Amino acid sequence: MTSSSVVTTVFLPIALGVIMLGLGMSLTVQDFKRVATVPKATLVALVCQVLLLPVICLGLILLFDLAPALAVGMMLLAASPGGTTANLFSHLAGGDVALNISLTAINAILAVVTMPIVVNLALSGFMEGGEELGLQFGKMLQVFAIVLVPVAIGMLVRRRFTAFADRTLKPLKLAAIIFMVATIAVAVFQERENIGGYLQDIGVLALLFCVISLSVGYAIPRLVRIERRQSIAISLEIGIHNSTLAIAIALSPSLLNNTQMAVPAAVYGVLMFIPAGVFSYWVSRKKTPAQAPATP
Repeated sequence: MTSSSVVTTVFLPIALGVIMLGLGMSLTVQDFKRVATVPKATLVALVCQVLLLPVICLGLILLFDLAPALAVGMMLLAASPGGTTANLFSHLAGGDVALNISLTAINAILAVVTMPIVVNLALSGFMEGGEELGLQFGKMLQVFAIVLVPVAIGMLVRRRFTAFADRTLKPLKLAAIIFMVATIAVAVFQERENIGGYLQDIGVLALLFCVISLSVGYAIPRLVRIERRQSIAISLEIGIHNSTLAIAIALSPSLLNNTQMAVPAAVYGVLMFIPAGVFSYWVSRKKTPAQAPATP
């Protein structure tokens, strides 16, 4: 077995499992129940995430005339649920972190169905004879295992061993960051000879897609009169995609098995911190009337 195949068949599933386990250990059943208390914010967020972003991403792909494999990779990224990093940015920006956590949980479940649909449409539209991610039972089961099983285990651990989960959560978050960086590095290394050209092809598009995602996620909720903290949470939830999940699916030998398709998510995973950081700083500096200091 080559070092490349070891990375994709052994390291990536373990890395993603640790990330999703950490996510699960930060969730409780109450996070799902909380959605019922903010149905409008949840519905708007899901419409933006599941419907608007793939359409926007498709428009950018056509505008930039991307190569087929990169185009599929971008659509895979657009279909990915929000990343766990969104919770951290939301906290720093003064967003409703509880809403972020709830949306992350729901999106993790929806992604099992929505990601194969979006990717299959992209494969049929951009690539001739491309292997489908598939809604076949076997491949759906693999996506289910990648996304939901570690989350469910993490939630069970938190429910049964709350103190242990609280102690473990911080090291797991650190491990998740390390694994995310390592996963991106793997994708970049495997395409190192072409990375300069890919950055030219995808860098501006990835940055633009992040900026548009953040903008849509904030502007539309505000237009429909969703309160500011929830709008910040929605913006960061749909603006910070789970690039690690997209890379794992692209590189997995049993799924897409295509390093070029992993490049957009790898580039995005690095560049997204710039607009996300700027946005978080901007909204944190804007004081609402309730936050403004009282005059004597």
